[in-house]
Amino acid sequence: MVSLLLLMLLPSSLADKVCFSISRSDINITTPHAVILDERINTVKCKLDEFPCVFLCTASNMTWFNGSSFCLDTNLISTSATFTYTVQQKLTCSLYICNETVILPLIYSLYSDSSDLKAITQLFYIRESCLQLFSSNPVVKMAYINVERRMIHTIMNTSWLMNGPMNYRLKALSLNVFNITETDLNSAGNKLRIQIEAPQLLPQNKSYIPEIWLPVNALHTIPKERRVIGLVSYMQHSQFEIKHEDISSMVLRIELLEEQHLYNLKTSIQMIFKVDVHRNMDNDSRLQCHYFDEQEGLWKTNGCETSTRTLDNQTDIVCNCNHATPFTVLLIREPIAEVHWKILSYISYIGCGLSAFFSALSILVYVFSQKHRKDYSISIHVSLSGALFLLNSTFLLTEWGATVKPNWVCVFIAVFMHYSLLSCFTWMAIEALHLYLLLIKVFNTYYKHYLVKLSLAGWGIPGVIVAVSLGLNDLKQLYGVTKMTMADTNQTNAICWITDDTFFYSLNLAYFSLIFIFNSGILVAVASSIVKMKQVFRRNVKLGAETMRNTWREMLKESCRNGITVLGLTCLMGTTWGLAFLGSGYVNYPLLYLFSILNSTQGLFIFLWICQSDKKQRKRELENRTISTPMTTAGTKSD
Repeated sequence: MVSLLLLMLLPSSLADKVCFSISRSDINITTPHAVILDERINTVKCKLDEFPCVFLCTASNMTWFNGSSFCLDTNLISTSATFTYTVQQKLTCSLYICNETVILPLIYSLYSDSSDLKAITQLFYIRESCLQLFSSNPVVKMAYINVERRMIHTIMNTSWLMNGPMNYRLKALSLNVFNITETDLNSAGNKLRIQIEAPQLLPQNKSYIPEIWLPVNALHTIPKERRVIGLVSYMQHSQFEIKHEDISSMVLRIELLEEQHLYNLKTSIQMIFKVDVHRNMDNDSRLQCHYFDEQEGLWKTNGCETSTRTLDNQTDIVCNCNHATPFTVLLIREPIAEVHWKILSYISYIGCGLSAFFSALSILVYVFSQKHRKDYSISIHVSLSGALFLLNSTFLLTEWGATVKPNWVCVFIAVFMHYSLLSCFTWMAIEALHLYLLLIKVFNTYYKHYLVKLSLAGWGIPGVIVAVSLGLNDLKQLYGVTKMTMADTNQTNAICWITDDTFFYSLNLAYFSLIFIFNSGILVAVASSIVKMKQVFRRNVKLGAETMRNTWREMLKESCRNGITVLGLTCLMGTTWGLAFLGSGYVNYPLLYLFSILNSTQGLFIFLWICQSDKKQRKRELENRTISTPMTTAGTKSD
């Protein structure tokens, strides 16, 4: 026998009818717009034109048996994101699109002071129907966590009036409610803590349930008529993976009646988690106790100490915490040590300051030199210097901007830094393109308005990308204050930058990856060309003892010059930014220092490159004047 309350879902399409098909394993529902399959034990699949959706029905006096299959006439009321079907006088079903603007109000509307489990069951169902939204949207996750906590307290407020502990085994969690009496506390004797039983999810997972020990002195401070403890074990914990944390144990929630709090405890709460210490472990990772800060939506370690206990070849993680909140054990990849973090920060700030200064100097030299303006290569170098000046200058303002009011100041800095970063990447690609035309494709390289076209691409493409991103602000705030947290200290650092990680990686990483591949290909081609010229030089050498010694000296010098040239081109085309790929996923201090030094001082390197190019050009002009002085020129060749 299946209650209509549990069949909130369905597939097949009939106009003006809602059809139900009930079996032992699932419930199929078909509306004029969507197909829903409720597998009851596993997942819910609701599709509206291939988009996920939520299908909810009100209660009805009707009960249907397994094997039932029927269609009911319906009246439809629709909006842009919802469809409401009035099937019978006491049965109304609604279809909701899985997006933030629709699901958030639906989640908050479920909360009430009612003591039944209908609302929390529907809350679980909404998450199952919109798994993709819940996995990618931290705002929806936090709304779910807050509403779920309120519903748990609603259940606790009713349960404490009953005799003995109460257990609620729901689809997504298991809740134990204890009314701790004076007898329970007195039975502890001289012990500092008493043990209470954590909820069991499935019989086969009994060995996975943690041991919970609460401090006796803290419980004595709670009035006996309000000494009610709620323990929650979660069947799955995806809603707590705010930043894709690697949760390695059960997530355990400890709640007190009427949202009282245990904090700054002299005797800590002790939890012994049973985890598989070999899962995903390596030399650069460790298991650490964390609590969930429900105000900031972050896993933290403040007030929690981690130790290990080995019994019968089983290693357990022991957590001692001085407050009661959701707890778990996270697998932590070894973070950057605080001392290295500070050194890298100093290198970045000093390097960016120097880079901004020398980039500005390159621009000034270019502005006051008529000769440089005729050289396309110098003009492109200076354009890249201009983009680096903007990037370094805005980077130095990011922390200051996060503390300034009004908020639009921080948004402006974030937008301008994003534009500057994309401009740098674009001008690096232009450097590679120009080098290809100059050294590889030597012939037929004249283009009308060449520099103007490059400038439109270098400054225009990033402008279009940022303008489109700003146009999406009505759908989601992409720029503003972003908090960066050091994993080993929980220290947060607020900066002005892109607030959405998905947008950051999908756009910036993809854009730079394409440029990095293109520039690396050009760099390899140029290096190959240098090697080929060296081989030609060797073949033209005449044998002889003294000549051979001089030749090898010249070849050694030439090799050093070629190596420096390739290194300079590497920096000029931004391929040093590719070090970020090598260091992703783990901490490699040599790569981090090399990345910070090379990329924060890129403006200085380009200034030195411009000076060296100018020096070579003056030397060539002097040699040309020296050769042409005693000779009479017959004519001049013009391009």
